[in-house]
Amino acid sequence: MSQLIEAEAVRPVRAASAAPGKKPLKSSRERVFWSFLAPALVLYTLLFVLPSFFGLWVSLTKWAGPGSEMSWRGFQNYLSLMGNEAFLRSFVNTLVLAVVSGALVFGVTFLSMMVLRQLKGRSFIRSVVFLPVIISPIAVGAAIGFLLNPDGVVNRLLGFLGFAPIGFLGPDTVFACIIAGVVWSASGLYIALMLSAMDAIPETLYESAVLCGASKWQQFRFITLPLSWDVFAVASVLWVVNSLKTFEIVIAFTTGGAVGVPPLQARTVAVQQYNSVVVSGGVPDLGAGAAMGVVVTLLTIVLIVLVRKITAREQVELA
Repeated sequence: MSQLIEAEAVRPVRAASAAPGKKPLKSSRERVFWSFLAPALVLYTLLFVLPSFFGLWVSLTKWAGPGSEMSWRGFQNYLSLMGNEAFLRSFVNTLVLAVVSGALVFGVTFLSMMVLRQLKGRSFIRSVVFLPVIISPIAVGAAIGFLLNPDGVVNRLLGFLGFAPIGFLGPDTVFACIIAGVVWSASGLYIALMLSAMDAIPETLYESAVLCGASKWQQFRFITLPLSWDVFAVASVLWVVNSLKTFEIVIAFTTGGAVGVPPLQARTVAVQQYNSVVVSGGVPDLGAGAAMGVVVTLLTIVLIVLVRKITAREQVELA
């Protein structure tokens, strides 16, 4: 009995003596952790966080750029945007491009997933459809403009076949042509992402579905899409971020890559921002350009939150 009491008395002492030994180990791990993380945090702060706050400050001023005087305007830049027809039109164009092009891109992606799942040479096809992604948007826009201009290849071919030429670059059709170019150049990335997610799905699930008489659409709906939904959610966020920054393809398509002002029907917010700062024909207004950037940032945040809510589902796991 006395030995038992003595053992119970000694046990807390040993536990107490062992506990302090964990603190140096934990602190050493924290030092190693912060030694790796701190340089990245410093660079991120210097290159992204501080410039973002500086851009927010500039949006509240009137400034023509380095070397000129910066004067305070408050929210006047934002109020001016609300009455600026060019900005409002470009804002609507940006939303339309994000929604319509996004629907077409993921429609093409889902169709590709259904068609390519059992197709031989799927890896080669995936590489081919990914090729437009690595081509410069300037080159894509210039090529589309070359094909569709009034004296371009398409209209010459139509004339050779006896048809009247089509005004692809007219005010009623130019933006539709831009959307088509964006879909063609961007679809490869999302097809590659979704096909990679589909490759991780066990083939036995599809074999069981075939034995049960499931069609290809049913296989996609009840197997492929639920088990690749997490990748689709991430791809949707990537699309929102990328689509709201559409710039190069519009510039190259409508101006041939030269410095100029694209027609109002074809402008996105990024193009209008470029126009107000670089090719406005007068004194550059960096304050208005920064205000447009802040509006697009807020729009991006809202759309990302909305997309995340729409795509939020419980994760499907294989038993």
